[in-house]
Amino acid sequence: MGFLALLVAIWAVASRSGDRFLFPGPDDVALALRDSVRSGLLPRAVLKSMARLLVGYSVSLVAGVALGVALARVRWVKDTLGAVVLGLQAIPSVCWLPLALLWFGLGEMAIQVVVVLGSLLSITLATESAVNTIPPLLVRAARTMGATGGMLWLRVILPAALPGIVSGARLGWTFAWRSLLAGELLFISGGLGQVLELGRELHDMALVLGVMVVIVALGLASDRLLFGQLEAKVRRSWGLDRA
Repeated sequence: MGFLALLVAIWAVASRSGDRFLFPGPDDVALALRDSVRSGLLPRAVLKSMARLLVGYSVSLVAGVALGVALARVRWVKDTLGAVVLGLQAIPSVCWLPLALLWFGLGEMAIQVVVVLGSLLSITLATESAVNTIPPLLVRAARTMGATGGMLWLRVILPAALPGIVSGARLGWTFAWRSLLAGELLFISGGLGQVLELGRELHDMALVLGVMVVIVALGLASDRLLFGQLEAKVRRSWGLDRA
């Protein structure tokens, strides 16, 4: 908290020594946030963005884990789709925007496509790596004790790969956030991206910085309260924490 207070103090001093119109201080940002909350603009935008994020990320998580497991354990899938997934991962999510607009027009589907494609591949590659790093001796021992088919997958392979899958899910959430905001900047979408664009059009830099602060706060909260706790619990259960 002390370091955070120091950063805010530096921010306040820097804004007072420069152009407060282009670089408003913490007090200006706080007033802009207060006004946007009172008007209902910011709460509606947060709820809209979070709803979109949960839908797109859920699709990415389910499809990414399934595809990652297939890449790790099914040879023909690895031979055919492995290079494609690895190559597409190098494409920034913003590059999918023109295609999404041409395919689906200015609508919710275009934004969801960008969110899914922006986070799916990172989850896929993390899952593939997690499954590939399972000790072969563990799988052989399970088969020796009679674990085959679905039991082998549900009781041995997936639990053993779970720490890596959770880390990939955490990374995918971050990519989904970035992709969502890029998609919402396109048109009147009712989310945080639209509020950013509104601030730009009105030359309201305090509102722009305020929305950025909200995005950072939401990202930190989701990481610490959701993924941080989940990852710590999984690592403790699997005995991976350092003593």
